[in-house]
Amino acid sequence: MRANDDLELLIEAARNAGDIARPYWRAEPKAWDKGGGAGPVTEADLAVDRMLHEYLLSERPDYGWLSEETVDTTARLGRNRVFIVDPIDGTRSFIDGDRNWAHSLAIAEEGEVVAAVVYLPLRDRLFTATKGEGARLNDETLHTSGRCDLDGAQVLATRHHLRDEHWKGGTPKFVHKFRPSLAYRLSLVAQGRYDAMLTLRETWEWDVAAGTLIVAEAGGRVSDRRGAPPRFNRPIPKIDGLVAGCPPLAQGILDRLA
Repeated sequence: MRANDDLELLIEAARNAGDIARPYWRAEPKAWDKGGGAGPVTEADLAVDRMLHEYLLSERPDYGWLSEETVDTTARLGRNRVFIVDPIDGTRSFIDGDRNWAHSLAIAEEGEVVAAVVYLPLRDRLFTATKGEGARLNDETLHTSGRCDLDGAQVLATRHHLRDEHWKGGTPKFVHKFRPSLAYRLSLVAQGRYDAMLTLRETWEWDVAAGTLIVAEAGGRVSDRRGAPPRFNRPIPKIDGLVAGCPPLAQGILDRLA
């Protein structure tokens, strides 16, 4: 019952986040580069982060906190449950006036995500999942694609990761697709609109925590680039790449990676 209560809390928080972010979109929000290759941040990211931090921890004061836009501390490591949040996933898209950015909210328990929401407010797409209870887009139950063959599979990835150097025998004959938000890429795989997604670089937990549960609950497989299930709330909150899709296709991708 607690997982369902937590999901409802995340849904409400995500919708509140959308209400805060929308007025900044295409309104030339103040933006800064965080340096060190961390990318940009806007006043909208920070406003959403402040609201989420205050609201979620007021409702669950015993939970830990990990967010892209909050200075990290070791306090979360001693908590059984932790919020893992990306206030705006796809900040560059947000700045550019694109619609494909999302609020990504998850709760992890002892390293495993148990409740997740990815919300695209400008598209009114609410992806949700609770461990053991399936995944949904609004009121639609989600299922990953049944495609098993690598050749012809529609794969969400950057062009860099589809270079021959990353693959045994060269890149499979994928149909290349791309969305800037990792959370949205995972959600689209869960929906079955695309067959798989992958990233080969180290990935921050807040980018993928919610999406991993949504894919898994839609019948897919999610692993790091070595084939290990991702674990969350690590001391250094990074995952060694990510591969997601229906299980045979995800395994096929892992087998071909150099």
